[in-house]
Amino acid sequence: MSEPVIIERYAENSAVQVIRFNRPEKKNAFTRDMYRTMTDALNAANSDDGVRVTVFFGTEGCFSAGNDIGDFLAAAMGGSMGQDLIDFLYALAKAEKPLVSGVDGLAIGIGTTLNLHCDLTIASDRSQFRTPFVDLALVPEAGSSLIVPRIMGQQRAFAMLAAGEAFSAEDARLAGLIWKVTTAEQVEHQTLSAAAKLAAKPPEALKIARDLIRGPREEIIARIDEEARHFAARLKTAEARAAFEAFMRR
Repeated sequence: MSEPVIIERYAENSAVQVIRFNRPEKKNAFTRDMYRTMTDALNAANSDDGVRVTVFFGTEGCFSAGNDIGDFLAAAMGGSMGQDLIDFLYALAKAEKPLVSGVDGLAIGIGTTLNLHCDLTIASDRSQFRTPFVDLALVPEAGSSLIVPRIMGQQRAFAMLAAGEAFSAEDARLAGLIWKVTTAEQVEHQTLSAAAKLAAKPPEALKIARDLIRGPREEIIARIDEEARHFAARLKTAEARAAFEAFMRR
């Protein structure tokens, strides 16, 4: 059986670390083990001088369908968001080197909010971004309730995070969620090219510029924690369990 997350170096530039979601039979839905693997890769990159940029990819036609609903249902029974997910969100927020993502196809839930922590995102024109948190009787995560209104404005943020409206790649670009739209055939090439250009820049200057642009991390971490408390409380509700069970019956 293939690994659900593949960690590798870009063949043409070893300073680019690639994290590839590789669970296409489940639309690259994230499990606890996948979160642990990705967290370890991000944390290791912080102290590895050989890594200058990390890139996220899914598989053809699907970036990620979000969190594995089976894991959510299990978490609902215990009333916990899951430390593996929290650790991954911390690793995203605290990443010390540029993060780049190449999105093709579905980007649902964490498949959308992950990109909020990326410095550049290139998406194919067939991509769709959606966060159906409220539809599952849950609340936004990954600091999205803080970041999305800042970049999109209140109404588009509400449309995405509360109403659960789908955003096309062009909608997402116009809203400031992603940087560029290209074809499905070009998304990986253009993403890796952008990452390689970043990796070739003076690393200390790039780090300072990135830190200035992103600002202090403490506010993001605090919002991740606040969202997680609400999320954990929602998981204990009959409303959430009913929503998960209905989803599993589809």
